[in-house]
Amino acid sequence: MLQRLCRQPALSTALRSWPGTPRTLFICRRVTTMPAANSTGERLQQLRQLMQAGNLQGYVVPSEDAHQSEYLAVQDERRAFISGFTGSAGLAAVLVTEAALFTDGRYHLQAEQQLDENWTLVKSGTPGAPELHEYLCQKLKAGERVGVDASLYTNSAFRTLRGQLEQCSIGLVALDPAENLVDQVWAQHHRPQPSLQTIFPLEMKYAGESVQDKLARVRQSMEQQKCSCLVVSQLDEVAWLFNLRGADVPFNPVFFSFALVTTDRALLFVHQKHLHADCTAQLQGVEICDYSAFYTTLKEMAPALQESGRFWVGERCSRAVAQLLPAEKLHTTVSEITHAKAIKNAVELQGMRNCHARDAVALCRFFLWLEKKAAATEGMQLDETEASLCDVLEKFRSELHDFVSLSFPTISGMGANGAVIHYHCDPTSCKPIRKDGLYLCDSGGQYKDGTTDVTRTVHLGQPTRQEIDMFTAVLKGHIELGRVRFPQGTTGLSIDMLARQTLWERGLDYAHGTGHGVGSFLNVHEGPIGISQRPRSGAHPLKAGMIVTNEPGFYEDGKFGIRIENVIEVVSVQLEHNFKNKGFLGFENVTVFPIQAKLIDVAQLTDGQLAWLNAYHNLVRERVAPLLQQQGLQEELQWLIDNTRELSR
Repeated sequence: MLQRLCRQPALSTALRSWPGTPRTLFICRRVTTMPAANSTGERLQQLRQLMQAGNLQGYVVPSEDAHQSEYLAVQDERRAFISGFTGSAGLAAVLVTEAALFTDGRYHLQAEQQLDENWTLVKSGTPGAPELHEYLCQKLKAGERVGVDASLYTNSAFRTLRGQLEQCSIGLVALDPAENLVDQVWAQHHRPQPSLQTIFPLEMKYAGESVQDKLARVRQSMEQQKCSCLVVSQLDEVAWLFNLRGADVPFNPVFFSFALVTTDRALLFVHQKHLHADCTAQLQGVEICDYSAFYTTLKEMAPALQESGRFWVGERCSRAVAQLLPAEKLHTTVSEITHAKAIKNAVELQGMRNCHARDAVALCRFFLWLEKKAAATEGMQLDETEASLCDVLEKFRSELHDFVSLSFPTISGMGANGAVIHYHCDPTSCKPIRKDGLYLCDSGGQYKDGTTDVTRTVHLGQPTRQEIDMFTAVLKGHIELGRVRFPQGTTGLSIDMLARQTLWERGLDYAHGTGHGVGSFLNVHEGPIGISQRPRSGAHPLKAGMIVTNEPGFYEDGKFGIRIENVIEVVSVQLEHNFKNKGFLGFENVTVFPIQAKLIDVAQLTDGQLAWLNAYHNLVRERVAPLLQQQGLQEELQWLIDNTRELSR
């Protein structure tokens, strides 16, 4: 079961000055609790009764909402409700007599802990694990039918699965969103109501580009692609296009919305009563419509629009949207908004650097506080827990200028819990902090001028030889990726191996991607780019101005986890040569926080790697020390100086 623990903190001065700011704007932490034995049995029985009534022998429950969001509002967490598994990625398949949960390597341990005996875990990506269509074809008979909510499945995924199931003579049925079977079951179990918040304007000093200029850019691209209408269904894309932010989804400054852009109209579909009056000025010429009118409006406008061009729906368009439009008129490539949002403008880039430097102040305060607690503790166990550390770090962040919220639930893992890649601690049962193990902290903040995401792994006592060796191996991969130079046109798929090569040399690896795009005061996970071994990371090249993470790791199940994560900027670089005038790119660090020296075996670093590390710590000191000094944090300043001293052999 997923709980939201919310409180009313003392909001920062900057946040309080934002007109109409609600008292509980985002400050929440999600807490995972183990489902009790048989806790999903009743729900599955009720779902199967509805399946029988609809002549369905299977029902698929994806993770996403109607906007294909990764992070969900609590009322949209259907897969978590029906299965008990609360990881952010996964898919449930419910049949008449059994149920399966599909998830990738980031969540295998978590799923094993959370699923009860009503479920079978399918470890996607491991040898022998079936794909969804293979599982359904194995379990169902010819002529049987599988249902799915049309708004929760992308059109491309629906068409692919339908074609695969047709090979087995199994039908795939796209159900109207109003007929969602899980929603009908959930209504009997006190489904949470939507918590809609005020929608605010993002000032030009943060956005760097006006709504009118963005619309002009979009329309120019539409003309080039021979499109008469752009359908915008992803929440962060709507927020970016109209320079608006909200708080309808925890940790993500977005709001429930759709948009339609034609050659001469821009329609914004929102819950109108939540749109702040200050938004009016920047929305001149934009038609404000009610959120519930989106599907009917699109259906009504489609006949006239299809006469003059195509409908640009993008890769993530839902089946519910696509089936309203003529299939031959769909343009499904990544939209101009997706690309434009990924390439930050000068204002956004400076904002990202500024907020990361401020964020480091909170991290300095936190890790100094933690080290002092450890030093004052007799024995190995502190009187602090994984959850209490989340609270302390959030408090330090909340005191920073322009802080709005956390950017995702803090991953605070002690010892073996650090090996659960997306671990979320439960205050009622989490581990105490100890001095005889590794502590992994993956955290971030949302600020008006940017979004942060940083992971550090530390030891509060004396690390073992194995811990030092593995930390150093991860660090070497982090450095190799961070200092690579590559020609324009290179994708994240092409360079992912650089972060893994030291581990590969030992026959080791990690079961997650190496990097993801990061929004500018938007979603902490942003497309279309990534650095990973997944084929989709090879679809879009890295370009100057993009922001991505560098986060290799190593996880010893049952013992410890290690991850080192920095946010980095893709930059143009001038080299001695320029092969065929392609132009070359590299990375610059945006995250500025020390990497713990006691976990590094300097002897294992090459000269180039050691030089990179010392240069990085110089950068950290240059950007963060002045902020600590300005705030009179002398003890933290000394801590920063001590932890960024030059290392040598």
